Amino acid sequence: MKIATFNINGIKARIAALPEWLEEAQPDVALLQEIKSVDENFPRELFEGMGYNIETHGQKSFNGVAILSKLPLEDVTRGLPGDETDEQARWIEATVVGKQAIRICGLYLPNGNPAPGPKYDYKLAWMERLQARAEALLAEETPFLMAGDYNIIPQDEDARRPEVWQEDALARPESRAAYRRLLNLGLTEAFRARVQGPEHYSFWDYQAGAWNKDDGIRIDHFLLSPAVADILLDCQIDKHVRAKEKPSDHVPVWVELDN
Repeated sequence: MKIATFNINGIKARIAALPEWLEEAQPDVALLQEIKSVDENFPRELFEGMGYNIETHGQKSFNGVAILSKLPLEDVTRGLPGDETDEQARWIEATVVGKQAIRICGLYLPNGNPAPGPKYDYKLAWMERLQARAEALLAEETPFLMAGDYNIIPQDEDARRPEVWQEDALARPESRAAYRRLLNLGLTEAFRARVQGPEHYSFWDYQAGAWNKDDGIRIDHFLLSPAVADILLDCQIDKHVRAKEKPSDHVPVWVELDN
């Protein structure tokens, strides 16, 4: 089973690039972030014609997450528990059944800039809710993964120029500590379980020739519960997608599971 995460930075802007990548990569499940579309405007027919079941949690012009799955999606829920006043569309969950059932959690974690400030407070509070959700799923012994754009640079080696990110919300000590607390629950960061060393990135800014300089950061992650980590076969970044026509500033990351 191949599961991918891809911040597409606008479904309208990626209306050609996304189907091209899906045809090439053939993921069984694709978790999308920043669809920037209300649910009723998402081009469902296009992807249904490619064999995908579609579930969205959209928001006009901002945010928005979706799940595309060749397998049936069961028990779909929208919104991260813990704050009924939170109207930002950043979380979607569903169960996918292969050899075993896996709870698939797609997320678009807040950026948090400028930091410090209210947006950073929201990011850290959101991460507390994320931890509570992980703890609940672990307590239920539900096999699960949490994947998406975390807007977290876990370590200095995950940035070409770590010094320029030190005061940024993506790399501040409080952000990294919250991310480590997730890992310390017993979750496995899939990419680092398979690939070590620097110069592996999933995002390159559109500005200042970042792509041509390979001035990237790694902020799109898969966190796996123990039961899912046990069936992890591979995790890779589709870096070449960034060089295609009208690309997102992110590229897909995918895991292959023995499921």
